[in-house]
Amino acid sequence: MSQTEPLIICEYCDAVYRRTPLQRHQRALCPRCAGVLYRHGSLSIQQRLALSITGGVLLLFANLYPVMTIGMQGLSNSATLWDSVLILSSGSITFIALVMALAIIFAPVLQITLLCWLLSFALAGRRAPGFAVSMRCLEGLRPWSMLEVCLLGALVAVIKLAGLLDVIPGIGLIALAALSMLIIYIAGRDIRDLWEQV
Repeated sequence: MSQTEPLIICEYCDAVYRRTPLQRHQRALCPRCAGVLYRHGSLSIQQRLALSITGGVLLLFANLYPVMTIGMQGLSNSATLWDSVLILSSGSITFIALVMALAIIFAPVLQITLLCWLLSFALAGRRAPGFAVSMRCLEGLRPWSMLEVCLLGALVAVIKLAGLLDVIPGIGLIALAALSMLIIYIAGRDIRDLWEQV
């Protein structure tokens, strides 16, 4: 094998294979352990950057607008994601508030920021300064970004409270739902192919 030949290492069994081009919707499996080696990259760098910027806008909406508004007998109260973190931090479970802030606010902010940083340089055909560190950070942040868990919790709360109170889902909840799907799509495993693209 030549040194410039594209190789892929199975992350499950450490077997080494030649990388071959894939057609749309195809994925390469390890013949030894049946683990997924890589998938066809359906998004271009421009599309990923556009979706990352869209994710940044959705993240702003999810943090600035109320997730839900609860009303009862003419009185109403609304809460944003920041409000829920602040309310938890004022009680006896401050540690849970810190974990919640990390999982639903800071990790997604870092993911979106790093993606925009890397992809804006990749669009110009260059590697971003700190490329390797940024890619490792993206990989490490993936398990910590738990927007979908927060979304499920908010939806359960809306359904449970709907019979007792007037519950109106807010713009923040809609933005959170869209952002959850978007982050899974743009910051998933397929981000690794940036190593080869730039």
